[in-house]
Amino acid sequence: MSRGAAIRFADALTRVPDAQGRAFAVMFEHGTLALEIYAPRGTDPQQPHRRDELYVVVAGSGTFFCDGARTPFAAGDALFVPAGAAHRFEDFSADFAVWVIFYGPDGGEGAAAS
Repeated sequence: MSRGAAIRFADALTRVPDAQGRAFAVMFEHGTLALEIYAPRGTDPQQPHRRDELYVVVAGSGTFFCDGARTPFAAGDALFVPAGAAHRFEDFSADFAVWVIFYGPDGGEGAAAS
Protein backbone atom coordinates (compact mmCIF):
# COMPACT_ATOMS: atom_id res chain seq x y z
CA MET A 1 0.00 0.00 0.00
CA SER A 2 2.75 2.44 -0.82
CA ARG A 3 0.64 4.82 -2.93
CA GLY A 4 -2.76 4.58 -1.30
CA ALA A 5 -4.96 2.40 0.78
CA ALA A 6 -8.58 1.32 0.93
CA ILE A 7 -9.67 0.00 4.29
CA ARG A 8 -13.22 -1.25 4.38
CA PHE A 9 -15.35 -1.16 7.52
CA ALA A 10 -16.91 -4.58 6.85
CA ASP A 11 -13.44 -6.14 6.54
CA ALA A 12 -12.22 -4.39 9.69
CA LEU A 13 -15.14 -5.71 11.74
CA THR A 14 -14.06 -9.28 10.99
CA ARG A 15 -10.84 -8.54 12.93
CA VAL A 16 -12.55 -7.79 16.27
CA PRO A 17 -12.59 -9.34 18.69
CA ASP A 18 -9.25 -10.99 17.93
CA ALA A 19 -8.00 -14.35 19.23
CA GLN A 20 -6.97 -12.70 22.52
CA GLY A 21 -10.40 -11.09 22.91
CA ARG A 22 -9.17 -7.54 22.18
CA ALA A 23 -11.84 -5.16 20.87
CA PHE A 24 -9.45 -3.31 18.54
CA ALA A 25 -7.24 -4.07 15.56
CA VAL A 26 -4.65 -1.96 13.79
CA MET A 27 -5.73 -1.64 10.17
CA PHE A 28 -3.15 0.78 8.72
CA GLU A 29 0.00 2.64 9.74
CA HIS A 30 2.00 5.35 8.00
CA GLY A 31 4.54 7.52 9.84
CA THR A 32 2.88 8.71 13.06
CA LEU A 33 -0.59 7.86 11.73
CA ALA A 34 -2.31 4.68 12.90
CA LEU A 35 -5.85 3.65 11.97
CA GLU A 36 -7.64 1.14 14.17
CA ILE A 37 -11.09 -0.35 14.34
CA TYR A 38 -12.55 -0.38 17.87
CA ALA A 39 -15.74 -2.23 18.76
CA PRO A 40 -16.04 -2.96 22.49
CA ARG A 41 -18.97 -4.92 23.81
CA GLY A 42 -20.62 -4.18 27.15
CA THR A 43 -18.05 -1.83 28.67
CA ASP A 44 -15.16 0.28 27.45
CA PRO A 45 -12.08 -0.39 29.59
CA GLN A 46 -9.65 1.92 27.82
CA GLN A 47 -7.13 4.12 29.60
CA PRO A 48 -5.61 7.46 28.48
CA HIS A 49 -3.33 7.24 25.44
CA ARG A 50 0.05 8.85 24.83
CA ARG A 51 -0.93 10.36 21.48
CA ASP A 52 -3.77 12.54 20.19
CA GLU A 53 -6.66 10.60 18.70
CA LEU A 54 -9.74 11.15 16.64
CA TYR A 55 -12.72 8.79 16.75
CA VAL A 56 -15.11 8.56 13.81
CA VAL A 57 -18.31 6.79 14.84
CA VAL A 58 -19.28 4.35 12.10
CA ALA A 59 -22.13 2.53 13.84
CA GLY A 60 -24.15 2.86 17.00
CA SER A 61 -24.78 5.54 19.58
CA GLY A 62 -24.14 6.26 23.25
CA THR A 63 -22.41 8.71 25.54
CA PHE A 64 -18.77 9.78 25.30
CA PHE A 65 -16.91 10.71 28.50
CA CYS A 66 -13.81 12.88 28.05
CA ASP A 67 -11.98 14.88 30.71
CA GLY A 68 -15.01 15.07 33.01
CA ALA A 69 -17.62 15.94 30.35
CA ARG A 70 -20.25 13.65 28.82
CA THR A 71 -21.49 14.10 25.26
CA PRO A 72 -24.08 12.04 23.37
CA PHE A 73 -22.84 10.60 20.06
CA ALA A 74 -24.24 8.78 17.04
CA ALA A 75 -23.01 7.32 13.76
CA GLY A 76 -21.34 9.98 11.65
CA ASP A 77 -19.94 11.95 14.60
CA ALA A 78 -16.24 12.67 15.15
CA LEU A 79 -14.76 12.95 18.65
CA PHE A 80 -11.30 14.36 19.46
CA VAL A 81 -9.24 13.32 22.49
CA PRO A 82 -5.96 15.02 23.37
CA ALA A 83 -3.09 12.84 24.53
CA GLY A 84 -3.36 11.88 28.20
CA ALA A 85 -7.06 12.73 28.62
CA ALA A 86 -9.24 10.28 30.55
CA HIS A 87 -11.97 9.07 28.18
CA ARG A 88 -14.34 6.18 27.45
CA PHE A 89 -17.58 5.28 25.74
CA GLU A 90 -20.59 4.69 28.00
CA ASP A 91 -24.10 3.29 27.53
CA PHE A 92 -23.35 2.45 23.90
CA SER A 93 -25.53 0.34 21.62
CA ALA A 94 -24.72 -3.28 20.76
CA ASP A 95 -23.69 -2.35 17.19
CA PHE A 96 -21.21 0.35 18.32
CA ALA A 97 -17.97 0.66 16.31
CA VAL A 98 -15.52 3.46 15.62
CA TRP A 99 -12.49 4.17 13.50
CA VAL A 100 -9.68 5.38 15.78
CA ILE A 101 -7.03 7.62 14.27
CA PHE A 102 -3.89 8.06 16.36
CA TYR A 103 -1.34 10.62 15.19
CA GLY A 104 1.52 12.85 16.22
CA PRO A 105 4.23 12.51 18.85
CA ASP A 106 4.01 11.01 22.32
CA GLY A 107 2.42 13.63 24.55
CA GLY A 108 0.31 14.97 21.68
CA GLU A 109 0.78 17.85 19.28
CA GLY A 110 -0.12 20.37 22.00
CA ALA A 111 2.92 19.23 24.01
CA ALA A 112 5.14 19.47 20.91
CA ALA A 113 4.10 23.10 20.39
CA SER A 114 5.00 24.06 23.99
